[in-house]
Amino acid sequence: MKYPADLPETIPVFPLAGALMLPRTRLPLHIFEPRYLAMVEECLKTQHRLIGMIQPRDTPASGNRPAEKRLQAIGCAGRLTGFSETEDGRYMITLSGISRFRVKEEVQGFTPYRRCTVDWAPFGRDLGAGEDDPGFKRDEFMAVLGRYFTKLNLSTDWGSLKEADPELLINSLSMLCPFGPEDKQALLEAPTLVTRRETLVTLIEFALHSGDADTLQ
Repeated sequence: MKYPADLPETIPVFPLAGALMLPRTRLPLHIFEPRYLAMVEECLKTQHRLIGMIQPRDTPASGNRPAEKRLQAIGCAGRLTGFSETEDGRYMITLSGISRFRVKEEVQGFTPYRRCTVDWAPFGRDLGAGEDDPGFKRDEFMAVLGRYFTKLNLSTDWGSLKEADPELLINSLSMLCPFGPEDKQALLEAPTLVTRRETLVTLIEFALHSGDADTLQ
């Protein structure tokens, strides 16, 4: 899968609020709902084994129409690279991030899970080599991150963080930090690694200067 044209036009999607996957990262998932168990089983039968992670967004109720879960415009697809089954029939899977996509339309059909036709072209660089961040100042970044983790009483392996390359560090923190769904979406949609790092720092600094760190959770 080196080019957008190599990717399928239609993929199953897994709407999950607050979940973020980025290209060249790994996302572990615990699957237990029947419709998503079916999705995984069907995914394993395909050559590409892709599942699109996407965030839902609420559409307010209007008149007699109830609120519904629409989808964000942009998600990220991962290849199913890890799979195990528990004794009670649940699946533990790992998705390896391949590329972001833009939803063209949702496919109406008979599957219990949702599917979308998607456009990969705007994110062709996701399929290339890892990105670099020439302006990344690790010491300053780690100092801000340290204060953030202290404020939220979070723990981590600081040795690994200090040695990680900028893309892995920034993308992993974007996925793991307890930001709200809209903030996660902003990190996903950042066009470059530099923009994502700037967005991440802005969110961290907002948390540090807010009166209540829980506002981001």
